[in-house]
Amino acid sequence: MIVALRLLGLAAADIALLAVGAIGARLLLNGEMAFWKITLTEGMFAGIFVLLASSLLLGSKTYKSLWKYSGPGEVLGAAKVIGLTTLALCMAALFVPGEPLQLQPLLAQSLLSLLLLGGFRLLSMQSSQLRRSPQARKRKALIVGAGVAGTATAKQLLMSDVGGLVPIGFIDDNPKKQNYEIVGIPVLGTRADIHRIVSERGVTDIIVAIPSAPHHTIKEISVIGKQTSASVNVLPGMKDVLLGRVANNQIREVDVKDLLGREMIQDSMMSAESYIRNKTVLITGAGGSIGSELVNQVAGCAPQRLVLLGHGENSIHAIEATVRERYPAVEAHSVIADIQNADELAAVFRKFEPSIVFHAAAHKHVPLMENNPAAAVMNNVFGTRNVVDCSIASGVSRFVQISTDKAVEPINVMGLTKRLAEMIILSRAQRSDTTFSIVRFGNVLESRGSVIPIFKKQIAAGGPVTVTHPDMVRYFMTIPEAVHLVLQAGALSSGGEIFVLDMGKPVRIVELAKALIRYAGYVPDHDVAITFTGMRPGEKLSESLFYDKERILPSRHPRIFIASPRRLSEAELERDLQTLRQTVCEQPERLKQLMEAIVEKQSGAAATVADAGESS
Repeated sequence: MIVALRLLGLAAADIALLAVGAIGARLLLNGEMAFWKITLTEGMFAGIFVLLASSLLLGSKTYKSLWKYSGPGEVLGAAKVIGLTTLALCMAALFVPGEPLQLQPLLAQSLLSLLLLGGFRLLSMQSSQLRRSPQARKRKALIVGAGVAGTATAKQLLMSDVGGLVPIGFIDDNPKKQNYEIVGIPVLGTRADIHRIVSERGVTDIIVAIPSAPHHTIKEISVIGKQTSASVNVLPGMKDVLLGRVANNQIREVDVKDLLGREMIQDSMMSAESYIRNKTVLITGAGGSIGSELVNQVAGCAPQRLVLLGHGENSIHAIEATVRERYPAVEAHSVIADIQNADELAAVFRKFEPSIVFHAAAHKHVPLMENNPAAAVMNNVFGTRNVVDCSIASGVSRFVQISTDKAVEPINVMGLTKRLAEMIILSRAQRSDTTFSIVRFGNVLESRGSVIPIFKKQIAAGGPVTVTHPDMVRYFMTIPEAVHLVLQAGALSSGGEIFVLDMGKPVRIVELAKALIRYAGYVPDHDVAITFTGMRPGEKLSESLFYDKERILPSRHPRIFIASPRRLSEAELERDLQTLRQTVCEQPERLKQLMEAIVEKQSGAAATVADAGESS
């Protein structure tokens, strides 16, 4: 109905304009506005002109096009109709008896009608633009590229309110286009003028509209733009749009299944709820990547009270706000404390009397800890011992330690400290009423400092993406599924186990980088380069989830395995820890060497005990 009314309105307007053109031309030729001086023959030809031209217009596609996008094409269509009508009238005049052919009035009515019809169409476009009031828009766009794509972008911005943007000028390196206007918008300069134009004209957005240009050119212009106060957007190529590979400088949502090479782990949380419901749960490192997800999933298991312990006030405040918003029935308490301070930690345990402890606090960045061994030892080793001893003293029923595959055959400071933390827990589990367990897993996707956020940032900047070694592989999980299995492992524990999560097959880091580049809509090593920087201090080409001498046992959960616990000499371990503590203060440069010796000695002793137990 609306379409029919629109067609009738436009047709009526055209008929009126044709009538004005036909009659007006004759009045102008007569030199006076005297309708009665128009002869019957002239009136007949004017009527035929209006009838024939309007019929041809109705038969054409002129009313099927949107006149707000009008241009030369629509005006040319009207000219063709007027031309055919005029030709038909000229031929008809030859057969009218007693009347000589008068070309002047025929041509005059044709020209005036064409001016009226063409003007009407162009006015429709201008009025559509005016109705959108570009002057009222707050954001000014500078379009880089005055070619086909740039012109189309400018027209689109003029005709529709796209994010409040109004085009104020073009940038183009072609000297022949300088100081000209395209669709009424001036070419203001070359890429060298971007800084000045943004500053002088208050540009808020730079649109790079040269999709056919080489990637390095796009990158160079984007870098220039990002040095200004304006935001930079890159118009994708038509091929990318058609193939659905448009990235617009952003990496679309990654399909985790493609990255991991397996399905996500999802199953019931009933077993976790069974030991968490109505309990007081304390989570250390609650503001970190793993810790905050632990808070989220534990809160979903209806604990009576959640104690969120961490060292960074901003992250703890953020996770507490999340709990209060999503789980208003859960009593949440934020505690800013350092696990290295034993007295401070003991006061927290006395105040809240937790039943369950998830220990996620740790220094985890391998290269950083390699250069700061004392900080790693104090936090990961002695901080863990403080949390363990406070848990025993306050009667915690269940304690779950978050460990890492880097604790297996460790060669770096972080892995050594995490292995010593495992040993502390295993030694305490041998004589404590608290049910201690360790959960060991590899890298988690999207965690702070992990490769995926780094790769995304590098891709958004145009590359290169840096990989340390072409053969480096790692085990990966998502943060939610890792935490999910941590909670499940807590339900399986009877004390002293090392639970190892099934992480599927290890993933080559270079393949991960290539997958992310493809997700961004680019071709690896063509659009975005991959460079190899060499292995960093403390890195291994591959990690293992088990020691060679550890027996691997199944658990009641299909994705969780048990590494057989090793009996440790707690007294000897304490003596070694005392030596380690003294070395932190006196000879920090010897810390890594000393930790290697302790881990090797304790692992050898544990293996001997285990072998003796098996032979007996």
